[in-house]
Amino acid sequence: MEFTTITYDTADQIATITLNRPEARNGFTLTMADELNAALLGADGDDRVRVVILRAAGLHFCVGMDMAGGDPTVGDPDDPLWDEPATRVARPMVNLNKPVIVAIQGAAVGVGLSMTLAADFRLASDDARFGFVFARRGLFPEAGSMWLLPQIVGLGKAKEWMITGRIFDADEAADAGLVTAVHPREKLWAAADALAREIASTVAPVSAAVIRRGLTVMAARGNPEAAFAVDRQTISYGFTTPDLAEGVASFLQKRPPQFTGVAREEVPRFPWLTFERE
Repeated sequence: MEFTTITYDTADQIATITLNRPEARNGFTLTMADELNAALLGADGDDRVRVVILRAAGLHFCVGMDMAGGDPTVGDPDDPLWDEPATRVARPMVNLNKPVIVAIQGAAVGVGLSMTLAADFRLASDDARFGFVFARRGLFPEAGSMWLLPQIVGLGKAKEWMITGRIFDADEAADAGLVTAVHPREKLWAAADALAREIASTVAPVSAAVIRRGLTVMAARGNPEAAFAVDRQTISYGFTTPDLAEGVASFLQKRPPQFTGVAREEVPRFPWLTFERE
């Protein structure tokens, strides 16, 4: 796919997706939604990629939907194949077999924030500003954010931010757990790259896939018994894999691991590990 609103690059087992409409402060459009969907699915299907970074060119990460773009966003809610635009980004991110790191500078509001909630790490610049501004526009949260945000920061904070729609800074985001770490703007991309390289070089891809997807699934289960049942399966499976032997050997030999597992092929096909449309 030829991209017009984003760029997509791979190097050193890292896929880097960059929002690339700086002249519009990376305003979100239908085209961007579909291109992000294609890029995420492409990264997931590329066995050379172990980590995904999502970042943005220019002064701002994404100021929300480009209201001047003229893109129609209304579809048929009774059509099971239609997804609202932000879900086209969030759904593949939730189900991705690769960890996702988001680097946020400047403004990240509306869909510019909600579409990042399915990622595993959100790094922010010290001048970043955030806002779930939907109620102040007569809109509603999207990208599954009414489920995802309370999982990350708790119900009380999610209600405060979403009902008031107020703008808050990087320190407040970090204190609430929305942001993993805060960095000077000029060091943000380097910090995201360093984290991605650490994961790519030290973490077994199949383990990362099962953990990131399993944690999200377990968040929706009612009690620890669901996790105990899962553990019976995952631990039994894990002790049969070459990655376990390599992980132990590399630790004992004090050397970097050389994991060979391929997440796309070797993530166990447990029913609990797959989300289905309702």
